[in-house]
Amino acid sequence: MFKIENKIIGDGNRAFIIAEAGVNHNGDVNIAKQLVDKAIISGVDAIKFQTFKTEKLVTGYADMAAYQKSNIGHTSSQFNMLKKLELSQESFIEIQEYCKYKEIMFLSTPFDFESADFLESIGMSAFKISSGDLTNIPLLEHIAKFNKPIILSSGMANLSEIEEALNAIYCLENSEVAVLHCTSNYPAKLQSVNLNAMNTIKNAFKVVSGYSDHTKGITVPIAAVAIGANIIEKHFTIDKNMQGPDHKASLNPTELKDMVQAIRDVEMSLGNGIKRYNPSEVDTMKAARKSVVASRYIKKGQIITLMDLDYKRPGTGLSPKFYVDIVGKKTNRDIKIDEQITLNIIE
Repeated sequence: MFKIENKIIGDGNRAFIIAEAGVNHNGDVNIAKQLVDKAIISGVDAIKFQTFKTEKLVTGYADMAAYQKSNIGHTSSQFNMLKKLELSQESFIEIQEYCKYKEIMFLSTPFDFESADFLESIGMSAFKISSGDLTNIPLLEHIAKFNKPIILSSGMANLSEIEEALNAIYCLENSEVAVLHCTSNYPAKLQSVNLNAMNTIKNAFKVVSGYSDHTKGITVPIAAVAIGANIIEKHFTIDKNMQGPDHKASLNPTELKDMVQAIRDVEMSLGNGIKRYNPSEVDTMKAARKSVVASRYIKKGQIITLMDLDYKRPGTGLSPKFYVDIVGKKTNRDIKIDEQITLNIIE
């Protein structure tokens, strides 16, 4: 368990929900601000972007991923695609100030050393590390030295690689780490999600855990919270039809709001796990449970037998489980058919 600004992250607390704007601003700071506004309306805890210098992130000859080619609709190099989506440091300062003014937490994922240093210099409260950098031990060590909470996505990784990443962070005396289960396809098919792996990670490393979702719709992140996710991250966009690699695998603002509300509803329904009757059930308990009643007219002084008993609603009298305390006893007055038999009318 740890804290990011005023949010406590961990078991026993509400899921920390991150609206992943990513690069869905398409390189336009004004669209980024629109995303901030929509995130606030949805009720998420934070909005997250991606900060990078294209020249530091990718070579000029790196090919696009298959999903990027499919979602964009044409082939280019990763470099050319990302360069169009890059925002300046000045733009991020403007976005961060806008988030402060609007009172929503600003986060961003750094993809290179320079971007990490920049985000640290402007006082970002926690660092998100992408699945692609889980094996980038030099970057992990660099960010760990900031001594800020780290949220680490684990798409494409196995337990051994996650362990190596955590050890690199822990060795620099940074223990405030959460690991998000993730399937790095955009969109990810349901059969590829393997949601139970989230708790495998949690149990294996005793860490705060969560889920970074790339499936279509809102079902899987809601399910993740139901089985214990401490953090949820989900891509969203102003318009799924916008040009760019991630829009098609993102929620629109209405869907994002629906997801947040559904998660909060699920959390409310989970309760504390103690099995007992709820105060709201008292009226139903009286109407639906049964009491011991006379199955026929019983005269005063008669010895009660099982044949004299029946069990009927309402449950305002003696519970049927106490029938043994009645059988074989003598009545101290006449008892009418269907009258509740209580301990004070037997000897």
